[in-house]
Amino acid sequence: MARPVTIFTGQWADLSFNVLCAAMAEIGYDGLEIACWGDHLDVRQAAENGAYLRRHREILEEHKLGCWALGAHLTGQCVGDAWDERLDTFAPASCKGDPEKIRAWAMEEMKIVPWAAKSMGCGVVTGFMGSPVWRYWYSFPPTTERMLEEGYRTILERWTPILDEFDRAGVRFALEVHPTEIAFDFYTAKRLLEVFEERPTLGFNFDPSHLLWQGMRPELFLRDFASRIYHVHMKDVAITLDGRSGILGSHLPFGDLRRGWNFRSLGHGHVDFDAIIRELNAAGYQGPLSVEWEDNGMEREFGARESLAFVRRTDFAPSSVAFDGSMEN
Repeated sequence: MARPVTIFTGQWADLSFNVLCAAMAEIGYDGLEIACWGDHLDVRQAAENGAYLRRHREILEEHKLGCWALGAHLTGQCVGDAWDERLDTFAPASCKGDPEKIRAWAMEEMKIVPWAAKSMGCGVVTGFMGSPVWRYWYSFPPTTERMLEEGYRTILERWTPILDEFDRAGVRFALEVHPTEIAFDFYTAKRLLEVFEERPTLGFNFDPSHLLWQGMRPELFLRDFASRIYHVHMKDVAITLDGRSGILGSHLPFGDLRRGWNFRSLGHGHVDFDAIIRELNAAGYQGPLSVEWEDNGMEREFGARESLAFVRRTDFAPSSVAFDGSMEN
């Protein structure tokens, strides 16, 4: 059976939940990966307010849409990050400018998220964890191993009580391996799992776009972490290094054609999705394929339609027979 195709609503948070559901149902999506910001989902209301929850479910049912995961990226980022003024964008007005208040708010909010997911019938929450050591990635001024150990220990201390709540709710957390996160590539992801002693609650939201531009082969990440892939983003990226541009982006905005890489609508970049589907089949992954649409060079409704068609065309089930199994007399 084909995997359900959903769309992450984070890039559509300017639309009301009702309007978005109508639009995505009309396009033909099977469901949504609902972002926990904008009008799309208030996690406290979803966890505690029966009427609010019923209304959200009714809207989904009205449009024949499912929901397999919630996305709590912005709140999760506030848990682990070293503060600067950009983090204020993700925090409520009462906390802005105060790192301790932001962190306390985010930790309490993230403890509510798994219960909101459970109430919505979701078994997975995707998101970010933040990183107190991302600023050290270049190691100049020199970065010591002690500094890195302290950073990972900070994440362990802040996220353990949150993951305890995920355990109580019976919901898994899928970190999106991503620059700015405590796990942004293969070796940092491996280290994170080791720090948490391979805790089953913690796994990954696989997004190939963030791996490819760093120089990795995303399908190998899937192979090596097959048992930890709890959710999948379908997102493309084009690498356009031209002798002037570099992978660090040159402080140019997304969509600027001078950049060395840009996120692209599905099928317009360089991700090998055939290899990814084959690895997902080998891993036995049957969860949703969630389109995270990001392309500043394309009209987004056109992109959402085209991306759905791309995923439908690209996804396929594994074979139930060996093609050479009947070559006998």
